Amino acid sequence: MKINKFFFLLLVTFSTSPLFADDMDEVIVSSAFINKAASELADPIHILSGDDIATEATQSLGESIDDLLGVSSADYGSAVGQPIIRGMSGTRVKVLDNGMVNRDISGLGADHLNDVDMSNVQQIEVVRGPSSLLYTNGTIGGIVNIVDNSIAMKDVERLFKVGAESQSVNDGDSQSFFYQDNIGGEINISLAYKNTALGNFDVPNGAIMHEEEEHHDEDEDHDEDHDEDHDEHEENLGFLANSDFESESFKFGASSAGDWGYLGVSLASIESMYGIPYHGEGHGGHGDEHGDEHDDEEEGHDEHEGERIFSTTDSEKFDIRGSFNLAGNLIKKLDFFMRDTDYSFTEQHAEEAHEEEEHHDEDEDHDEDHDEHEGHSEGPTTFTNDAIEAGAILDFSNSIVSQKFAINFVNEDTSVIGAEAFMTPASRDELTFGYYLSRSFDSFDLDLGVRYDMIDNEGSIVSMHEEEHHDEDHDEDHDEDHDEHEENEVAYYDESFKNSSIALNIGKELNDFLSVDFGFSSVERAPSTTEMFMNGAHLATARFEVGNVNLNSETSNNIDLTLNMKNGSFFATATVFMNDVDNYIYLQDETEEEHEEHDEEHEEGHDDHGGLILANYLQQDAELDGYEIEFGNTMDLGSGELTLSFGRDEISGDFSNGGSIPRLNPARNIFKLKYSQDDLILGLMFKDVEKQNDIGLAETNTDGYQMLNAKLSRSFDLGGQGDLTVSLFGNNLLDEVARNHSSYVKTQVPLPGRNYGIRFNLTF
Repeated sequence: MKINKFFFLLLVTFSTSPLFADDMDEVIVSSAFINKAASELADPIHILSGDDIATEATQSLGESIDDLLGVSSADYGSAVGQPIIRGMSGTRVKVLDNGMVNRDISGLGADHLNDVDMSNVQQIEVVRGPSSLLYTNGTIGGIVNIVDNSIAMKDVERLFKVGAESQSVNDGDSQSFFYQDNIGGEINISLAYKNTALGNFDVPNGAIMHEEEEHHDEDEDHDEDHDEDHDEHEENLGFLANSDFESESFKFGASSAGDWGYLGVSLASIESMYGIPYHGEGHGGHGDEHGDEHDDEEEGHDEHEGERIFSTTDSEKFDIRGSFNLAGNLIKKLDFFMRDTDYSFTEQHAEEAHEEEEHHDEDEDHDEDHDEHEGHSEGPTTFTNDAIEAGAILDFSNSIVSQKFAINFVNEDTSVIGAEAFMTPASRDELTFGYYLSRSFDSFDLDLGVRYDMIDNEGSIVSMHEEEHHDEDHDEDHDEDHDEHEENEVAYYDESFKNSSIALNIGKELNDFLSVDFGFSSVERAPSTTEMFMNGAHLATARFEVGNVNLNSETSNNIDLTLNMKNGSFFATATVFMNDVDNYIYLQDETEEEHEEHDEEHEEGHDDHGGLILANYLQQDAELDGYEIEFGNTMDLGSGELTLSFGRDEISGDFSNGGSIPRLNPARNIFKLKYSQDDLILGLMFKDVEKQNDIGLAETNTDGYQMLNAKLSRSFDLGGQGDLTVSLFGNNLLDEVARNHSSYVKTQVPLPGRNYGIRFNLTF
C-alpha cells in the first residue's frame, strides 16, 4: 500500500477521536429497490444523494460516481462516462432509472453515452448482491439505479425549482427547472427540463499526444517537416477538439396516489449532440479499396485535419408504473411497470468541401475511387434501439420474512445502418424470473436472491472474402457487386441461453460497534448482441472488431467479506473480494507484430479489415480480486462539524492461462474533508491514482495522477418564500495531465484540465 504524508495527517486526526466521541444521529437513507434504510442493507451499496449531485458540475454518469470506492468510469470525452464496478464494465453493469433498465446503445461502443436524465435526481444507487437480482439479469458487476420523482408514489406539495450553472474549462452553461403540484387533491404532476451546452474542454500543457507520425516512414524529410508543424500546432491548441457536448431533456409525469397505492405515467425525451474527440482511420472500411499505404494514411490524416466528427441522439421513453396494496393473506402488494423506448444515435462527419480536391489533383481516376471511399466511410451511421419492457413484482412479505417475486419480459431490436455500420440488425428477447428474501434470525440476518433467465439472441454475420477486391476498371460497378455478394454471404443465427443466478448475504453484529457481512453470488450473463454479432470497422476505437457467435454465458462466482465499525464518531469499513469468472468475455487486440503483418497484407490488397487494429471477442476463465477500505472521524467543533476520511481501492485481474485483464483501473487513494456549519458546507477531495503497470496484451502503461477537487455550498432562506443554494466548485485544481487507463482512447483523449464553476439552485 502506498503511504504518504496525507495518510499520517489522517492518523493524527483520528487519534483524537475519544475527545470528540459524541453520539451522532443516524441519517436514514432509503434504497428505492427494496424500501429499506441503507444502513439495513447487507448488499455492498453506495447511495449518492440528489443534493450532492445538484451542487456538483454537470458531467457524465460515470464521472458523477467515480469518487465512490470500487466505482470508476470509462470515459470518452466529457459526454461519455460508462460506469465500472469492481472492474466490471459494459453490459456487466446495468444502468437503470426508477428500477427499469435504460435501453440506449451504450453497450455498442466505447464512444456511446449512457443517455440518462440527471436534471432532477433524488438519488443514485450503486447496488450489488441479492437485491440486484430482483430487477434485471446479468448483473455480474452490479446495478446503477437513478431515482427521480417523475411518477409520484404519494401526494406531493407544490414545488418549483430553477437552476443555472457555468463552467470555465469548457465555457459551458446549463439551465434547468422543475415543477410539481397536486391538482384537486387527486392528480400529481411533475415537469422537468434541462438544457446543457459545454464547449471543447481545455487540457493541461502536454496532454495532447498523437501517434499518426509513427506511420510515416517512407519519406523522412516530409515526416520531419510534418511532425514539427503538427506538434507546434497541437502544443498551442490548449483544448481538445470535438470534445463539446450539448443536451436538452424533458420529462413529464402524472400520477394518482392514496392508501390503495399509486398509478402513473411519464414521458421522457432527451436530445443531445457531442463531438467525437478521436476517430480512427480506416482504409475503405472493409478492405474493398487498396492503394499505396503511405498515401492512404497521409490522405486520411489530412482529410481529418479540422474535420468535425460528432454524434446526435434522440430518445423517447413512455412509462407506466403502479402499485396496488392488496392486503391479502398471501399477496400484500403488487408492483407493475411497462416501458416503451425509441432510441436513435447518429454519427456524422462534417468537412470542408475543398479538402478532397487539395489531396487528389494528380490522378482523376484515384479521385473517383476516393470519392466512393468517402461516401462509404464518412456518411452518417445511425444506431437504433427499439425496446418494450414489462414486468411485475409480487410482495409476499409478512411479519417474519420479507420476500418478493418478479417476472419480467423484454423485446429489444437493435440496428446499425450507414457508412460505418459494423453489425447487422439483431433482436433479443428476455423472459426472466426473480426472487428476493430477507429475514432476521436471533444471531444473524439473511438476504437471498435467485434469478432464472431465458434469453434469445437473433442476428446475422456478413462474410467478407478476398474475391470482393476489384480492379480499378471495375470500381464503378463495385457497390452493386458488393451488395449482391453480401446478400449471398449472410449467415443467420438464433442463439438461446438459459441462465440461473443466486446471491446471498449473511450479516451479523459482533458487538455494539462491530459487524460483519459475508456475501456469495453465482451470477450468469448471456453474451450481448455486440459480443456475438459485431463484424466491422469501429473507427471510434480504431479497431476492426469481430464478434463470436460461439460464446458461452459468463458465470461469476464472487465471494466478499466486509467488516463495519462505528465507535462514537469514528467509522471504518473494509471489504475484500474474489471473483472467479468462467468464460470471461473480452475484446483482444492483435499484437504489434500481427498488426504489421496485416499492414503488409493491406498494401498487397489482401487485408479485410482496412488497416485497423484487428480485435476479436474471445473468452477464457479469469479471476479478479481486490479490496476497499475506508475509515474516518467526525469532530464536533462547536460551531460546526468536520469529517475527515481516507479510502483506498485496488483490483487486479488475470486470465487462467496467464496475462492481465485489459483496461483495469489502478489502485486509488481517496482523501475527503467535509465541514458543515448551519447552511454552509465545504468539501475537499484529493484522489491519488497510481500508475498502472499490470497491463493486458497489446496494452501500454498509464501514468498515475493526482486530482484535487473542492466545493463550497451555501443556502439562503428567502424569508419563508423559498431557498437559494449557491455552489462554487473547482475540479482538477492542480491542472494535472490525467489519463484514464480504462478508456479505449486514453492516449488521444485526456481528462479535462482545471475547471472552476458556479451553480445556483432556487426553490420555491
